[in-house]
Amino acid sequence: MDAKRILALYDRDRQEVEIFGMEREQVSSVVRHIFPDGSGLIIYSDLTGATAEQAIGEQVSHFEAQGCDLSWIVYQHDRPHDLKDRLLAHGFEADDPEAILVLDLEQVSPFLLQSVGHDVRRIDDPGRLDDVITIHQRVWQSDFAQWRASLASRLVEAPHTLRLYVAYVDGVPVSTAQVSLYAQRPFASLVRAATLPVYRGRGLFTALVATIVQETRQRSIPFLDTEANDMSRPILEKLGFQFLTWAHLCTWHANWPPEA
Repeated sequence: MDAKRILALYDRDRQEVEIFGMEREQVSSVVRHIFPDGSGLIIYSDLTGATAEQAIGEQVSHFEAQGCDLSWIVYQHDRPHDLKDRLLAHGFEADDPEAILVLDLEQVSPFLLQSVGHDVRRIDDPGRLDDVITIHQRVWQSDFAQWRASLASRLVEAPHTLRLYVAYVDGVPVSTAQVSLYAQRPFASLVRAATLPVYRGRGLFTALVATIVQETRQRSIPFLDTEANDMSRPILEKLGFQFLTWAHLCTWHANWPPEA
């Protein structure tokens, strides 16, 4: 894989992509996406040491005036090289970095093109979303009601942008993953994967990845990207995904610190 060429395509993609359910805005050298609740997500910026401080200040001031949070994904190769540190100085908090991995769908392992042996089903009915949400709730011990509503809306309004899959064992939903699709873009994104701990190590995640790879290839999409943590990265690299860059999620909270 020509990593330099793929990285250039990836940067162009994050500059131009439109995300379902979000409003895209380009302000000077920053591209931001606005959630329905007014909070923001920046996935692309083209800044320099001379312009970064003003751009960061403008974004913070904008969302502060709205009373809304702002997330900013900083990639390892973004300019300036100390962008993450500058964000932290403005009150952002940084999560642990995640690896961005890419699979060239024209050069996949024959293993991923074989018939999937596990019971993997596509979820395209909003009435079956409990099978997806239950897995995430049990893995992350969190409430996913808002995300469930978003998925239900997306399945009805824009089913062409989403493919949801669940792997079952003896009829019980135990592992899930989804792929986000973008109109006329070279990348599809493998996201929101989760497997119940007791069922890990049985090849269920691999079966989901194989299903998604086969589905995405049918759409003639060149690349599949994903964010990988320390648990999923070795599995994905064994399946042929290759490292592209690091990404840090930095978050600024409009009401932080909270009032006494």
